[in-house]
Order: sequence, then C-alpha cells, then structure tokens
Amino acid sequence: MTQLTPFKNDARAPSTGAQRLTRRQKAAIVVRFLLNEGAPVSLSDLPEDLQAALTQQLGQMRVIDRDTLADVIGEFASELERIGLSFPRGLVGALTELDGKISAQTAARLRREAGVRQLGDPWERIRTLDVAQLQEILDRESTEVAAVVLSKLDTPKAAELLGALPGDRARHLTYAVSQTGAVTPDAVYRIGLSLATQLDDVPERAFDDSPERRVGAILNLSPAATRDALLDGLQQEDSAFAEQVRKVIFTFPDIPVRIAAGDVPTILREVDQPTLITALRFSSELDDENQAAVEHLLGNISKRMADGLRDEMAELGQVKQKPGEEAQNAVIAAIRQLEAAGEITLQIPEEEEAD
Repeated sequence: MTQLTPFKNDARAPSTGAQRLTRRQKAAIVVRFLLNEGAPVSLSDLPEDLQAALTQQLGQMRVIDRDTLADVIGEFASELERIGLSFPRGLVGALTELDGKISAQTAARLRREAGVRQLGDPWERIRTLDVAQLQEILDRESTEVAAVVLSKLDTPKAAELLGALPGDRARHLTYAVSQTGAVTPDAVYRIGLSLATQLDDVPERAFDDSPERRVGAILNLSPAATRDALLDGLQQEDSAFAEQVRKVIFTFPDIPVRIAAGDVPTILREVDQPTLITALRFSSELDDENQAAVEHLLGNISKRMADGLRDEMAELGQVKQKPGEEAQNAVIAAIRQLEAAGEITLQIPEEEEAD
C-alpha cells in the first residue's frame, strides 16, 4: 500500500503538478486511489450529473507521478480533518435525519412542495408500504403497471401481496411479469414517480383513527343504555356506518369471543381487586351474555383464585347500575391498553372473518 503523509504534517509545498489540477481531476485521483486500495466506495448517492462528470473525468485521466498523488491525497486528508460538522445533502437527507422528530404533516407538506423527484428513488418509498396499501395501488392500476410494481418489491412482500389478491387477478399479474423484460429503466422510474406522487397527493388528516373507531371508542365507555340508544339512532341515520361502529365496539359481553383463554390472567392482573369484584358481581346478575363473560374470566384462571373471587362476589352483595357499569368499563379499558401495548391480541369473531 502506498504510504502517504497528509499536507498538514508535510513541510513540502504542493508540487507544481498538483497545483495545475482542477478539483474534478483531484476528485478522480482520490476515487481511483481508493478503488486501487480496495476501499469500499459508493457514489450512488451523488446527483446523477456529478456521477456522470466523475466517470467521464476518470476516462480522460492517464498517468500521474507519485509526488502528485501524495500531494492530492494529502490535500484531501487535510480537508477531511478540517471538517467540524457536516449536514445532509438536500431535502431528502434532511427529512431522513429528522424522521420521527418532526410531525408527519410537516414532512408530507415538505415532500409535496419539493416534488417527489428531489426525494431520491421513488421505489424506496413504495417498498415501505404495507400489503394493504400496495393492494390499493394495484387495484387502481393497469395489469402492466401492477406487474412492474410486483417486480420492484422484495420477494417475500411480493409473494404476500399475490396471496392477498383474488385468484384471477393474481394469475394475470403473474403472466404480466413475464412480459416486463423489455421495459426500460426510465419507464420503471417514471412509473414509480407517478405512484409516489399519488401517495403525496392525499389531504392531511386531523385524526389518526377512522370515524368508526373514534365513535366506537366513545361508545365503549358509555353506559349501556346510552350506547344502545345512540346505535339505534345511528342505524336510522346511516345503517352502513352504524354497522362499522358495531364491529369496532368492544363491550363486556364480547369477552368470551374476543379474549383468548391465555390472556385472561394478564388482564385480571391489570384491574385492581375491588373493581374486578364489582364488575364480576354486577355482570353475573345481568343477561346470559354478561354471565358468559364472567364464566370465561373465572374459568381461565386457577381454581383457587376463581373460588376466592366467587367468595368475594358473594360477600359484596347486589351492585347498583352506575358503579357496576363503571367497573365493567375499567375492565374494558385495561383490555384496550394491553392490546395497544401489544401484550394481548383481540380475537376476530368468525362472522367478521367470513366478511
């Protein structure tokens, strides 16, 4: 390996040959030296015009002497040592650095104002989409465009996406992929650019959750009489929306079909004992669905613990409606918190799976 000494530690002034070189020629020398020494060099992040100019300059260079090489590399090393702080190149770099530190709304607005082309390879964004989002793209695009999208995805995600499509659509896409051999890189880039532009052309939303989830969350913690009355009224106003709300509502009677047996101990540990006893006693005096929820909770813990809870329920006596519903809501709130934290998973009823 050629031994070089940086300029700052070298008493010699730059040679006459090095002084005659342009910065582009010096850059070509540095790149050629790094490649010759086996160093990993990645130039793909540079703008395309600089990549082209550097490649052309490398093609024009011939031979330089060892003193000129030492001076150029020494100058390059000195410049690196003088750098105190570097900033990301362009808006794409800045957005990458600030990912998660600025609001999603601000980031989306900056992307729209700058234009997708300035944000690098559009396919990088498309590959990060989940299968449901990719399926939406494929549903509104032609078979030929969908085949290009499928070809640009990682193999596992492409396989998962094909599995989520109807059989006929999946077969047509699979065949269309075989016809993409003549598609040019520029055409692939333009397709990606068009799709990424569509992703940005979406109005900003003030709420993260859908309307039915927001309404459902409110009704979850409402008294049963209030919830039933509002759902009946909503059914008359908008039956389709009312049905969506009913699907996301989780109430105490839903426990047997939505809570796995193995998750019951985790849930009961999250509810303080007096509240749990109140909820169980109150529910045991209601209809069959509430009683089934009580049995589901008591039937999936140890017999000793279940017997202890039953004894405390008997000692408590009859529970009035307001404190009873508040205790039920406390159990439901604990379930929702555990679900949000990823500690339990709510089961999907069979009728919803069929839908």
